[in-house]
Amino acid sequence: MTGMPPAFEEALRRGKARWEAYGDRRYLRLADDFRGHPKGAVCWNGLVVAGYPHIGRIFRLEQGLAQQFAAPFWVEEKIDGFNIRIFRSAGEVFALTRSGYVCPFATDRVADFVDPQIFEAEPDLILCAELAGPDNPYTQGGPSFVKEDVELFVFDMMRVGSSDFLPQAEKQDLCARYSLPVPRGFGRFVAADWERVRGIVEQLDTEGREGVVIKEDAPAGPRTKFVTAWSVVYDIAVRAADTVELPGDFFTGRILRMALYLDEAGRTVDSGLERDLGRAFLQGLTASVERFKRDGRVYHDFRCRFRRRENAVALMEHLQAILGHTHVMQTRLEQAGGYWVLEFVKEVPKLTGLLHQLFRGALVED
Repeated sequence: MTGMPPAFEEALRRGKARWEAYGDRRYLRLADDFRGHPKGAVCWNGLVVAGYPHIGRIFRLEQGLAQQFAAPFWVEEKIDGFNIRIFRSAGEVFALTRSGYVCPFATDRVADFVDPQIFEAEPDLILCAELAGPDNPYTQGGPSFVKEDVELFVFDMMRVGSSDFLPQAEKQDLCARYSLPVPRGFGRFVAADWERVRGIVEQLDTEGREGVVIKEDAPAGPRTKFVTAWSVVYDIAVRAADTVELPGDFFTGRILRMALYLDEAGRTVDSGLERDLGRAFLQGLTASVERFKRDGRVYHDFRCRFRRRENAVALMEHLQAILGHTHVMQTRLEQAGGYWVLEFVKEVPKLTGLLHQLFRGALVED
């Protein structure tokens, strides 16, 4: 690769960057944050596709907004999916995961959601988007309003070679001009409007939505997330089956988040919410135990659709390389409804191993 930026050259020497391949294309991926570049930044044919920065969250709106935002900010709906960056190189459109891998699934499906003419007019544009829905290869569940397959939501834009976000007005103009799907937006606010923002979050909670992302309208301005009580119960319900795979604060942090949310909203904990939270924990774990008793292992089923068969094959190869061939197994790949439908399972290895020990009567100290 010619013209590699100095930061990437140094990262490669220090083991912070790795060569990856997608088909016959090689690119350099940052495996860790390095010299101001977030993990997942990519050097592609000498050009940098910046990584998408991690966004922290606040647990109290009144104090959090006052602490984080001195300038006006925009509020938009947070979508529960997986983060991708879409760009064009040598006439082809690619989609990167947050970690910086080319995603065969997202790359395959982008054409279903994005008019490629946008890259004719804006060749250096990067679309930052969420791909969300039940038929995705990475996460379980998805937004309550996406009932099948996946949908795309463009929430930010950048330019190749820059980590700055495009101004809100420019982003909105491009999204409207090219009919790009976007998350629901709620307008522009200041920190003193925290009660109005809370009202938005309360409405999202009643609708079974995840929450909001709050963004100052500046190229590198502060951003934060704030989520609903509903999303806490949903997250726990979806991930309880993986309890031993996750750090303990995955669950305790969410319960604390809910307690602080309810307190600020002036809501009491009723018996229905208590039942929902308890059910979220128990149903996932009992399902894992039943699956182990039946099949001798704990695993999750995945299903996704592809326009091209070779991309389905490439996804399986990618997942097996990252997770291990013994933990990912294809169960179906055939044409249906104009797509190639791929079905596979991912094992939950730590829980499988633990249940093997416990069902043999192993002693556990706690």
